[in-house]
Amino acid sequence: MKRLVIVTALAAFAATAQAAPETFVIDNSHTYPHFTYNHLGFSNQTHKFDKTSGKVILDRAAKAGSAIVTIDATSVNTGHALFNEHLQAADFFDTAKYPTITFKSDMMAFRGDQPVSLVGDLTIKGVTKQVTLDITHFKCQPHPMLKVEACGANATTQVKRSEFNMGKNVPFVSD
Repeated sequence: MKRLVIVTALAAFAATAQAAPETFVIDNSHTYPHFTYNHLGFSNQTHKFDKTSGKVILDRAAKAGSAIVTIDATSVNTGHALFNEHLQAADFFDTAKYPTITFKSDMMAFRGDQPVSLVGDLTIKGVTKQVTLDITHFKCQPHPMLKVEACGANATTQVKRSEFNMGKNVPFVSD
């Protein structure tokens, strides 16, 4: 898993409160956590997870925030049922023992009024490592249909899958 990209991982979450700090619930239907790796030097493969939940607490006045995100690892989606099963097996995500991936952060950094990163703990397959999610896009505005404040974001990080006990086939399949 050369690159774990959490695109719109904080996307389209609707505010549950209007006072600072605000709590936003992650909208699974607008969230696209995915990962990309190089496969035997032939191509870069990208796969996604279909089920994500969590919340983000944003205190814009204090320029602080936190997040907790849970990804259902059994929802890995490669577009091929047999490969989904392969990635859920013990050599990779081992979803029978570790059905979820979590990210927890209490450290949101701002540049001006914009959040630019989250430093937190990523847990995959029972192994926890500190990572930084770089927020590449962030915007809050009234949701045009729901008529409540909603925020969307894109964030990325890079991890070595071998550090999470998923090193099978390294270096042929990128780490």
